[in-house]
Parts: sequence; structure tokens; C-alpha cells
Amino acid sequence: MASRILHRLRHVLAGEGERDGLAGCSSEAEEFPESSELEDDTEGLSTRLSGTLSFTSNEEEEEEEDTSEARGEQGESLEPGLLGETTENGEDSPPSTERRGSNLLTRQLQELWRKSRGSFVPQRLLFEVTSANVVNERNSKYVLYTIYLIRAGQFDKAPATIARRYSDFERLNRRLRRHFGSDMAGVSFPQKRLRRNFTAETIAKRSRAFEQFLSHLHSLPEIRRSADYLEFFFLNDLQGAQRLTCSGVYHQALAVWTNSQRLQEKLGACHSGHFLLTLAGLAVCQQELEQLGEAHASCEQALWLLEAQDRHPLLAPFLQAYIHLSWMLGRDKRQAEARLQALQEAGEVGLLLPTLKELLIKQALP
Repeated sequence: MASRILHRLRHVLAGEGERDGLAGCSSEAEEFPESSELEDDTEGLSTRLSGTLSFTSNEEEEEEEDTSEARGEQGESLEPGLLGETTENGEDSPPSTERRGSNLLTRQLQELWRKSRGSFVPQRLLFEVTSANVVNERNSKYVLYTIYLIRAGQFDKAPATIARRYSDFERLNRRLRRHFGSDMAGVSFPQKRLRRNFTAETIAKRSRAFEQFLSHLHSLPEIRRSADYLEFFFLNDLQGAQRLTCSGVYHQALAVWTNSQRLQEKLGACHSGHFLLTLAGLAVCQQELEQLGEAHASCEQALWLLEAQDRHPLLAPFLQAYIHLSWMLGRDKRQAEARLQALQEAGEVGLLLPTLKELLIKQALP
């Protein structure tokens, strides 16, 4: 009987040894997979990630560093046993402990996300030269570069465009270096050439250089908020739209006003006098073209921006236009009428108000 028991015990021990050996082999196989699964795909990755170069702003880099530091501090503050504990017998703790740790981590991530939502992140833009055409005029020849401004990281349904020549870029570069010498120290600009300015190679190199030039400028907070930088994009549009509106060419003027609005929205310049003038131009052209709903919306947006500015010269004309459009569309106009009456009683405006169109024609642009 004893010999039989010893014989069975040897078989059991031998079987466990074989299973342990097989388990060890399988773990090694999982730890060291086939070499084909570890092949370097760097070249393919570079191909997939290749595209237009864009720069992020300094503020975004600082925010990313702050977020990573916050994550590190919170990771160190976690108690060692929250993400995995063992009992005295070496067995895993009950699943409730794991859930407690994961719930705590989730709450911390949610708190970080709530904090990041409240922080200001500047609009990231791509600047893409989509075409470059050689223009021959009577006494000059130059290349006109068409540039699209597109929101990065998402599909942009309404990109804005500008058309600029080398001299426009050079003027912007000169002004910014005069006003922001330290910030512009690291910004490169394509130099003039004495010849071969109109070859395909030169035009292609300058196109890429202008994209990077504008992207780098947009990454610098002080520069992207400056008047020189902003007016480079939309001042020409405003001047052209104003001339077209005064000439009564409302369809063409509306297209230019609309592009100017998109430019200012993408550049974050929606709280300036230029943007209010743009809304006035939109409202005038839309009303002349009998697009009453769109004109009403333009006036409503302007009044929202002028909510705390009772002495702005455009306030009363916008109120007057809004009241008239609300009457034509059958919409509530009592609040606007009360505000206009209060301005008149306070002596802020007279009884005879200039219309938006009159102010638009008289407005002098630099």
C-alpha cells in the first residue's frame, strides 16, 4: 500500500513539473514574441504623420508642462496600496480595493479635465499656400500667393483666404521687427533675390517659407494680438468691402465682408472695432439683398458685443436696424426699443439717428 501511494505521488509531482515547464515556456513566448512583430515601422510612421508644418503657441506648451507636473504630483500622493494590495497569504485583495483605486484615479482625471476646460487655449491655425500666380501689370511683375487659414485638428467647413505678395510679407516682417525685436529674433524670413524670382523652385520654397513664417508668428502671444499682425490679414478685405458697398455692388461686397468675418474669428479678433464694422457691413449688404434673417442675426451679434457699451457710436444705429428688422420678421423688439429710448432720454443719442449704411460710408479706414 505504501509503495503504491509513493508511486502515485511521484506521478503527480512529475505531472506538475511538466505543467510548470509548459507554463514557463508560454510566459517566455509571450514575453518575447516573434521578431516579425517587433519590426521597426519608423519609416511608415513618418509617412503617415507627414503634412503641413504648424507651430503650437508658447502658452500651449506651458499648459502641457503644467498638466504633466500636476499629474506627477497627484501620482506621488496616491497611497501605495490603492492600485494593488496583497494579503498576508500572498493572495490578491478583493476586487473592491481595485475599484476603489480606479475610482480615485478617475476622479483625479476628471478634476484635471475640469480645470483644463476653464483655461484659455488660443486657436491653433494652419497656414497653407494653395496657389501662387505670376501677375504682370503695366510697370510691375510679382507673384501673388493665396493662403488658406484653417483650424487645426478638425474639419474646417469655412476656411478663410488671403492673397498677398512678397512686398506685403516684407512690410509685415519689418514692422514687427521694429516693435517686437526680441520676439522676432528667432523668426526667419526669406531674403530677396536679385534674379530667378519667378522660377518654380523659388516660388515653391517661398510658399513653404511663408507658411512657416505665419505659423511661427501666430505661436507668439504678443505678436498674434498686435494690430500689425491682425491688420495684415483683414484690413485689405475691410477696405475693399467698404468700397464695394459704397458702390452698391452688394453681392461682391457681401462675399468680402464674410471672408473678413471668418478671418477675424479665426484670429481671435472678435472684440475690436474692426469686427463691429464688419458686422455692420454684413447687415447692410444682407438687408439690401433681402436676406432679412441673416441681417437680423448680424445685428443681434453686434448688440451682444455692445451690451456694456452705451456710448459706442455704432450702438444706436445697430439698435435702430435691429428694431426695423424685428418688425419686418415679426419678432420681439421691445427690449431693443426700451434700450434705445433710454439712450435718447439720457442724451446719449439724438432723435435723428444715422443709419448703419451712412456710418459705414463715412467710416475712415487706415
